[in-house]
Parts: sequence; C-alpha cells; structure tokens
Amino acid sequence: MNVLWLLALILLSLMYWVGGKQGVKSFFTIFFNFSIIIVAIIFMADPARNPVILALLACVTIGYVNLFFLNGNNVKTKAAFLSSMLTIAVLMIGIYFITELTHIQGFGEEEGEEIAALSVMIGIDFVQLMASVIILSTIGAIIDNAISIASPMNEIHRYHPNLKRKELFRRGMAIGKDILGTSANTIFFAFFGSFLALLVWFKDLSYSFGDVVNARVLSAELITVLFAGAGVAIIIPVTAWVTAFVLEKGWFRGKEGEG
Repeated sequence: MNVLWLLALILLSLMYWVGGKQGVKSFFTIFFNFSIIIVAIIFMADPARNPVILALLACVTIGYVNLFFLNGNNVKTKAAFLSSMLTIAVLMIGIYFITELTHIQGFGEEEGEEIAALSVMIGIDFVQLMASVIILSTIGAIIDNAISIASPMNEIHRYHPNLKRKELFRRGMAIGKDILGTSANTIFFAFFGSFLALLVWFKDLSYSFGDVVNARVLSAELITVLFAGAGVAIIIPVTAWVTAFVLEKGWFRGKEGEG
C-alpha cells in the first residue's frame, strides 16, 4: 500500500476513534480544502483572472466548508464566518500594500537553479499572486480562532441570557487572550519546522545575518507568518464584538432560538 494512503488511513482511524462521526467529517474537510485550493490554482493560471479575487473567493468557500459543514448552521458559525470575512477584508489591504512595497514577489536567487530552464513569462502579476498566497495562508488560523471564541460565547449567553453586549464582549476578549499566545506560537513553529532545512543551508553557505533576513525566499515566508499572526490578533476583538452584537440582538437564531 502506498505510504500516503496508509498514513491517511491511520489519520482517519484516529479521528474516528477520538471524534466519531464529527472526526470523520473533519477528515474529509481536509480533502475539501485541498480541492478548493487546487481549483483556485487552476483558475489563477489564466492571466485573464485576478489571483487576489480568486483567493478571496477560495477563502469564502473554505470558511463556509470549515464552519457550516463541521459545526452546523447556527448563530456561532454565522458569527464566526462573518468575523472571519471581515478580518480577511482588513488584512487584504495591508497584504497587497506590503507585498508591493517589499518586493517579495517572484523567485529568490536560491531558487534560480530550479527554474533556470523554465520561462517565468507567464503573464500573471506576481504581486497579486504573492498577495494571494499570503491571504490563503492566513485563513486557517483565522477561522480556527473565530469559532474558538464564538462557540464559548454562545454557551455563556445561553446560560446567562441577561448579559449585556459589553459584558459579552469582555468575556469574549478574555477567551481570546487565552488562545492568542498558543495560536501565534503554532504559526511560528509551523514556519520554523518547514524551513529548517533552508536555515541549515544558509548556515552552511556562511550567509551573514543581513543576507539571511534579506533573502527573498525567507522574507516572503516571514511576512506570511507575521500577517497570519496579525490575523490571529485581529480576529479576537472582531469575533468578540460581532458575536456579542448578534447574540444581544438575537440575530441568526432559528424559530426556537437554537444556538
């Protein structure tokens, strides 16, 4: 059996053992997300299409799948989805501006040997393409934190329905502060683990500290990590405010007020 299939089977078994049917749904969501990104990449290969718009559409689809398919159509998922899209919209402006300002688009000199025999005249705006990469890299952490805040806030409101918006917001921020540090560290260690070989290579080539921090391939990844961290920080007050607002107003609830 192919090793990938074997590992996928082990993952499915573990997720079913821990989460039951919900674990199985989570497992297949991974492949849904993969399919969405592949489709977005295929459309981005067409120079007539704007990669940033395609990335935003992919984020909307990924957010819908990960929130509504896994957690159902209820007030907490709607609040988390709305908060995620607002945060992505705010980040998008900064991402495009910083990408163009820092010139991190395109390939670094370390990648020159791999692309030497290939043409880079593909007719696609590399600034837009790099901005799309960063946008798609932030959506996972943003969605995860949004539902992690909206869900307990919904439970707090269910058992304490008389709480005012200000108090709900305060409790949402308290929840967000508890997960902020771990979320930021998760992003950092994911980057460090994936680029450990590159850092070792820099050391073997006797790169100075200035050469390392100015290497395009490293700078692009660091900027992506920083934007993901910014998204994790921004989503906390946004989700706390949106969830407190919709809970107080009673929006997005069914006829019987289900959460």
